[in-house]
Amino acid sequence: MAPGNPSRFVVLLLVLVHVVASSSRSDSEILLKFKDSLRNKNSFSDWNPSKAPCSNSKANWAGILCNKGDVWGLKLEKMGLQGVLDVEPLRELSSLRTMSLMNNELEGGLPDMTKLGALKTLYLSNNKFSGEIPGNAFDGMLSLKKLYLAHNRFSGAIPSSLTRLPRLSELMLEGNEFDGDIPDFQQERLQRLNVSHNKLEGRIPSRLSKLNASSFSGNNDLCGPPLGSCSSGKVSVVTIIIIVIVVVAALAAVAAAIIIILRRRKKTASQPEDQQAPAAASADLDKMEQGASSSSSPEHSTHSYRGQKTVHNDQSAGSKLSFLREDIERFELSDLLRSSAEVLGGGVFGSTYKAALSPSRKVVAVKRFRQMNNVGKEEFQEHMRRLGRLRHNNLLPLLAYYYRKEEKLLVSDYVDNVSLAVHLHGNRGRNQPSPDWPTRLKIVKGVARGLLYLYNELPSLIAPHGHLKSSNVLLNESSEPLLTDYGLAPVVNQEHAQELMIAYKSPEYKQNGRITRKTDVWSLGILILEILTGKFPTNSLQQGKGSDADLGTWVQTMVREEWDKVEVFDKEMGGTKSNEGEMIKLLKIGLSCCEVDVEKRMDMKEIVDRIEELREKDGDEDFYSSYTSEGDMRSSRGLSDDFAYSING
Repeated sequence: MAPGNPSRFVVLLLVLVHVVASSSRSDSEILLKFKDSLRNKNSFSDWNPSKAPCSNSKANWAGILCNKGDVWGLKLEKMGLQGVLDVEPLRELSSLRTMSLMNNELEGGLPDMTKLGALKTLYLSNNKFSGEIPGNAFDGMLSLKKLYLAHNRFSGAIPSSLTRLPRLSELMLEGNEFDGDIPDFQQERLQRLNVSHNKLEGRIPSRLSKLNASSFSGNNDLCGPPLGSCSSGKVSVVTIIIIVIVVVAALAAVAAAIIIILRRRKKTASQPEDQQAPAAASADLDKMEQGASSSSSPEHSTHSYRGQKTVHNDQSAGSKLSFLREDIERFELSDLLRSSAEVLGGGVFGSTYKAALSPSRKVVAVKRFRQMNNVGKEEFQEHMRRLGRLRHNNLLPLLAYYYRKEEKLLVSDYVDNVSLAVHLHGNRGRNQPSPDWPTRLKIVKGVARGLLYLYNELPSLIAPHGHLKSSNVLLNESSEPLLTDYGLAPVVNQEHAQELMIAYKSPEYKQNGRITRKTDVWSLGILILEILTGKFPTNSLQQGKGSDADLGTWVQTMVREEWDKVEVFDKEMGGTKSNEGEMIKLLKIGLSCCEVDVEKRMDMKEIVDRIEELREKDGDEDFYSSYTSEGDMRSSRGLSDDFAYSING
């Protein structure tokens, strides 16, 4: 600063004093200033300036969400609030991450939300906001996941800045007056979008064509999948000439193709039978499939079938197996079809059988899939190579695969000791011993370690396993668990995945039609409770969304309501008295995995760390005292506050 300008120094000093003073305002002062910008302030009667809004994670003021003493959310819904929304005071709430003012009577244009650039979720639906939203209205809001502006009076173009939000997963704009084209959203995370009942026009971007048609209804000038095809309008003379030329060329190509096909058929008919491998292989597999469907017990029944046709030409197109490991004996599809095969069962994806290969008598398990026909060959092969690189003591390794458009085969080692489901449920009443506590704890630890490995090695998959259940946990001769059917979600047809895979039966999918990085944690929790209680989880049998009832709900109800007179643990487990303390700890871990609120559910690493701390033996521990510590008696099932569930998803 140049000497001789004391007035400039004084001005600068006053500015600094103002900045420091404003930045030191308390949360109470900030929120009260925000309240003063709204009408109908009676709704804020308990906003008492003499009491802080938050005490740790407890809110002292209505509509405030707290975390470690900071205000991180505002939930001011259905309060009759009026006036123009002014977010300027809220920019000083450095921890603010979510805000909902839905179902009020707020008006005016959308405020400058970039002042709250750290927001993750913003809910402003069902108000009276109006006017155009600037194209750059959301620039820089890189943390924004969910934006709800539905049922207002917004007009003009949908802001282009929304296409530049990398974490955007839900966008609700229905019931406004937006016009023009739908922006070209390319975000892979964007799973839910609704622009229905606006004034939009033009072709729906191809990236959005797989969404439900209801997401675009009520826009008379929109076209393209999933709505009707786009009309081409007037057709010029030049266009007509081009169409005629194309049609003539296409007819010529069809005629040429017919001639080639007829010649090939004639040549094929003259070939020996053993060169028609793909068709023969499919026919033999169909016979094996029929054997599986006739099984009375899909878990552990066996039906013998010996291939009726010998396939001699291993080089025939479509008859080659693709191997994923270098350290195993090579064989061909024809070797499988020549082998003595026992159908092990017919699961939700298809039948599984074991085959003893000649002359080595090596035994492998082969699983047949018909729900992968929407996957391209290159995409399928790349994903199989990715799975083939996985190596872990608690994963059943994938050895080879066979690709045809209509069906796929996955080949793995055969495990003789059948599945965990059989050991827990199939041996009851047959005088077969049920796994004891040390064995069950060993199984839980092995499953957890395998899942954590999948999470580390397959970070791009939302649910790296996706289909965890007791019948997909095999036990070797040492009762070490081996996970199967992992990592299949990317290659299973989406409609079949939603209908059959366990991940799609989770609370988050039932409620919001989505799975998350914590969905496998929920599946692990259900499996832990199944292992401890000996009860079969009904959600494993549900098709689609099904019933909300599951094993976690049952255990939570028993613990909460009848803890003093109901033995939750499986009576056949043994050792329940001397190991009760550790069992209770594992039960609590299982219940925390089954937390409906995804944000409150622990992540996989934390769960595995807690499981690893458990021991096979421990002294007695009082069940009531161990389960009534602060917060544990709060129901983790069926929270009534939907907003609390959705804020950070």
